[in-house]
Amino acid sequence: MTDQTRRVLDFLSRPESYPHRPERVTIVQTHASWVFIASPLVCKIKKPVNLGFLDFSTLELRHENCEREVVLNRRLAEDIYLGVESIQEHNGMLHFGGDGEIIEWCVMMCELDPRFLLSHLLKEGSVGTAEMDRIVDKLSSFHAAQPPLAPNEAATAIERLRLATDGNFQVAKDWIGKSLSQTCFDVITHFTNEFFDRQNILLESRILGGWIRDCHGDLHAEHIHLAPDAVRIYDCIEFNTRFRHIDIANDIAFLAMDLDGNSRPDLARHLAVRFAGLMNDPGMMPLMDFYKSYRACVRGKVESLHSATETAGESERAESLAKARRYYQLALRYAVAGSDPCAFVFMGRVASGKSSLAAAFGMELGWPVLSSDHLRKNIAGIPPNQRGDATLYSPEMSARTYGALNEEAAGTIDSRHGVILDATFSRRSDRNTLRDLARKKGYRLIWIEAVVSDAVVQQRLRERDLEQAVVSDARLENFAVLSAAYEAPAEISGRITMLNEKPVESVLRTLLLEFADRRARFL
Repeated sequence: MTDQTRRVLDFLSRPESYPHRPERVTIVQTHASWVFIASPLVCKIKKPVNLGFLDFSTLELRHENCEREVVLNRRLAEDIYLGVESIQEHNGMLHFGGDGEIIEWCVMMCELDPRFLLSHLLKEGSVGTAEMDRIVDKLSSFHAAQPPLAPNEAATAIERLRLATDGNFQVAKDWIGKSLSQTCFDVITHFTNEFFDRQNILLESRILGGWIRDCHGDLHAEHIHLAPDAVRIYDCIEFNTRFRHIDIANDIAFLAMDLDGNSRPDLARHLAVRFAGLMNDPGMMPLMDFYKSYRACVRGKVESLHSATETAGESERAESLAKARRYYQLALRYAVAGSDPCAFVFMGRVASGKSSLAAAFGMELGWPVLSSDHLRKNIAGIPPNQRGDATLYSPEMSARTYGALNEEAAGTIDSRHGVILDATFSRRSDRNTLRDLARKKGYRLIWIEAVVSDAVVQQRLRERDLEQAVVSDARLENFAVLSAAYEAPAEISGRITMLNEKPVESVLRTLLLEFADRRARFL
């Protein structure tokens, strides 16, 4: 940071610098700006940085972007953007406007009541379909008023989208092991590239349909103000036209992704379905998971970069890194599971490794794992690692266990959108009960059967006697009985049969890539 930048920050931090003399000045910063809240005004300056996708490195570029920010944001928040003001130096003193050398430019805005920010209302649980309808009405009117880009410009916009995704992944590479795993990176990259290759006709149809327009570009909950008198949507992208000249589905996907991230997938779906209906755009819905995955990666990138900002405090950097991890997990979920509520069911014979695979799967996606072994012992009131007697595996106890598993799964899906089940499901009747419940509740089941050879099963069962933290009570002496009781899931035609004899990390990667490939092909 230069001495001149420090002087500007010090000037804007002092209440006496402002003509209205606010009681205090609160500073908020992003990866690209410093924002000074001097009630009832807000002053925003650009950081003198060049991040590749934005360039504020010179005073002239910062001035141009300030002017552009005001013009573009007045489209959706006309009354809060007051204009652009200079910060000048005269006789060694800094001041707003007047005489002297211009050393910085800032955007002046009216302060918005933070109680009505959509991000705050979501935390308060104060958002329902009525509130979303107000937002959709505002957005649909805005997008309908934007003329379609000329076909050649629209085609370029689609080409630039691929460059943008490549750019996201180039940045993400540097954060492997910090904000995302190697497996997460590989799977999201595979899904994105496969989608571009397999769905190019669908993407090109957006050009012919006139759906590539001058949009907002940064449409998430923190940029929406839902006051009783009006809906205001601010802070659009001014610094890079290619981030704003996009498919309207891409624009809406950002907000839908943010709603998912705030544990409101119901509102995300309501938003997308109603917007598509108002715009008479039936081709929008098949694109949503692709665009939401892209948008989650954008946020993961931004939060990762902010976590390395020298001027941010330690707690702020740690919070940004945690946010980045959550966004990359969200991007992975879209790539392998989509947006509809679902349960991944890891089943298979005893010692097939299904529990280890389910746990690793849950860790990558950030979804809870419900284990029949844990539930069974919880119902019986005994510690997980304590071996149970024969009554623990009676038909009555098994019925209670699977009943509790199904009930908890349905409740978890209602609140979390997705869940992972870990159980043998050796009986066809138990599988049918779960399938009936899923149809009734309206969520998908994705079945993964872990399979290994008899020799591997027997070896793993022998090794259990040497391990301390084993929840399953099955041992080598139970092998014949349990194998005979296992009813192969021939009735589940869409299941994935996964050979589970390699290290869990290798099997997990193969499985996630398979799901990503299916999603890219709409399977």
